[in-house]
Formats: sequence, C-alpha cells, structure tokens
Amino acid sequence: MSPVTHFFTGWVLAATVPSLNVRDRALITTAAVLPDIDGLGIVPELFTRHSTHPLPWFSLYHHHLHNLSFALLVTLISIGLARQKWITGCLVFVSFHLHLVEDVLGARGPDGYPWPIPYLRPFSSAVEFTWSGQWALNAWPNFAITLVLIAVTLYLAWSTGRSPLEFISARANVAFVAALRSRFPRVANPEPPEPM
Repeated sequence: MSPVTHFFTGWVLAATVPSLNVRDRALITTAAVLPDIDGLGIVPELFTRHSTHPLPWFSLYHHHLHNLSFALLVTLISIGLARQKWITGCLVFVSFHLHLVEDVLGARGPDGYPWPIPYLRPFSSAVEFTWSGQWALNAWPNFAITLVLIAVTLYLAWSTGRSPLEFISARANVAFVAALRSRFPRVANPEPPEPM
C-alpha cells in the first residue's frame, strides 16, 4: 500500500489512545511508514536506469527492512524516546506490523510480482510472507482503505480535537479542528419524548 495509507493507519492507531502525547503519537505514526525507507532506492534507480552503471537499489532492496529485526530496532528506539514507554513501544510494534499486513494484502507491482515480506531477514530467509491474491498497488481496495482511514481521521479530529496537523503546528491543528466543527456542528441530545 502507499505511504499515505500507512501514515493514516499509524495515526488512527495512535489517536485511539487518548492518554498519549503528541510525541508518542508521532512515534507510532512514524513506525507505520518507516519500513518503506528502503523504498528510497527508487530515486537513484530512476536517475541511473539509462546509464552504463544503473543502480537497481529499489528493485533489489525494497522490502529488505520489512522484517522482525527492524521492527524490534524501531520499537526499542521508540521506547527510549517515548514518554509513556511501554504502551508506546507496544503500539509502535503493532503499527510496524500493520504496515507489513497492508503490504501483504495490496502491494503487487505493475509487473505482477507479489512483494514478499522477508520476516526473519537478515538472519534467515526461511520465512517469507506473501499472498497469491495480493492486489495491485493501484487497485481499488487500496483506495477504499485509504478513504476509510481518512474518514476515520476526520472523525477523530472532530471528536477529540487532534489531527495529524498536530505534528506540524498546534495552531494549524486547532484551526483545522475548528473548521471541521463549524462545518459539522455537534448535535445536541434531543429531548426525550413526553410519556403518554
């Protein structure tokens, strides 16, 4: 799935725990996107594809960080940085693994190759997760999942007062939530009907 989908997955997971602070929510959200850092190899691959010395870094190394070792490293670093260490660490670990599940479901490339998840790499290649029904990266289920996550994000922003904009600016977050609440005002509880 796309980094946008992974981002909203992580943010929704983090936003469902009201006691977390902004930094802890950012760690959980980042963990949902971080496995794709190995996808940055696409930049040198694109720039060198017609050269005499192409660098196939994306083709060779994408999904190499989609493994348990990297998940544990990200979790340990997050525990060190978090205020609520253990709950954040657990949610970082879950968030990272939601990324892996999403990729198993819908990350097939245009060439039809179902990207496997080399879960025990670099220590073993014995366990690789893949699914023969994996849908293409640009298939409608990925768009549908992303739209649902955006809708949930908007609802959580409206109801809790927190949106992903809190990572950029508290003022932008407040303005965004205020705009949502003015567009969709809270409905007061209707009066119960009079007994007959």
